[in-house]
Amino acid sequence: MRILISGVCGFVGGTLARAFAHTGAGHTLYGFDNFIRPGSETNRDELKKLGVKIFHADLRAPSDLESLPAVDWVIDAAANPSVLAGVDGQTSSRQLVEHNLFGTLNLLEFCKRHRAGFILLSTSRVYSIPPLASLAVTVESDAYRPAPAAKHPLGVSPAGITEEFSTAAPVSLYGATKLGSEALALEYGETFGLPVWINRCGVLAGAGQFGRADQGIFSYWLNSHLRRRPLKYIGFGGHGHQVRDCLHPRDLVSLLDKQFSAPKFAAADRLANVAGGAASARSLCQLTAWCDEKFGRHPIASDSTPRPFDLPWVVLDSARAQRLWSWQPRTTTNEILDEIAAHAHAHPNWLETSAPL
Repeated sequence: MRILISGVCGFVGGTLARAFAHTGAGHTLYGFDNFIRPGSETNRDELKKLGVKIFHADLRAPSDLESLPAVDWVIDAAANPSVLAGVDGQTSSRQLVEHNLFGTLNLLEFCKRHRAGFILLSTSRVYSIPPLASLAVTVESDAYRPAPAAKHPLGVSPAGITEEFSTAAPVSLYGATKLGSEALALEYGETFGLPVWINRCGVLAGAGQFGRADQGIFSYWLNSHLRRRPLKYIGFGGHGHQVRDCLHPRDLVSLLDKQFSAPKFAAADRLANVAGGAASARSLCQLTAWCDEKFGRHPIASDSTPRPFDLPWVVLDSARAQRLWSWQPRTTTNEILDEIAAHAHAHPNWLETSAPL
């Protein structure tokens, strides 16, 4: 199988490339990256040694994709992954759309030209913000949980958010670009007879993740705690009870291999949540407790001021992926955290490398 991975030197793309190379399945691996993300250059040499053919290309430029080799499948792992992109005063809203949506269009045109399949790694942030922001929650073990006695919106249960949950605006500019990419990919698949799969991922985390508070929160928190950098609970009373689930990207590989060889499913089955789920979920407060035990105590500041688009509880229910693909995550949250911690010890300047001020 000839596989092309966009954003191959990013955390997710690089992890997938390494995992595919280590399976011994004999895939021919290609990847491209524009290397604008700090830290991405650190992955190039290792991936080349594993036999990954790497090209310098920007998915926003159609001409850059013209020189890429024909492949059987494209995995779109390139995106501006911040929910604050375009509104944080540091990034351009137009560039966000060009990268996340127009980039998907360019990859789909590439797939159409080469009759390649397309897999989009989407996000939990396509789900509607207002009903999640107003979700009735209770605090258990220093973490938010859906209140057991409350009536919750369709698609929410203690197991997580399902694909039936609303995707009505607002979902943030970032969420809108990913939701638009999903729709575009499915339409290209139907119109041009291309195999297309949409995997809505929860928070992806692991060693080598670029550490920023708005993107790689697990890596950012552990590296900052270990280095005794200032940390702060923001919003929700400043208690750190907000919760996210956690998935290692390499756990996607078994699913992707099945999708490569799967027959064409009904349109409704082309999209599924893929996440660590409730068993993997941790609050910032619980993450701090883990770090305190691992690295020694470190005080956390508190700021109750709300942050745009922040939500108290985002956990995805992957029951559909389990039903369709017999898929479930293999790496526990503690294993992920141990891996990040080992990487943090081995790379004392990782925050400066991956998220320079």
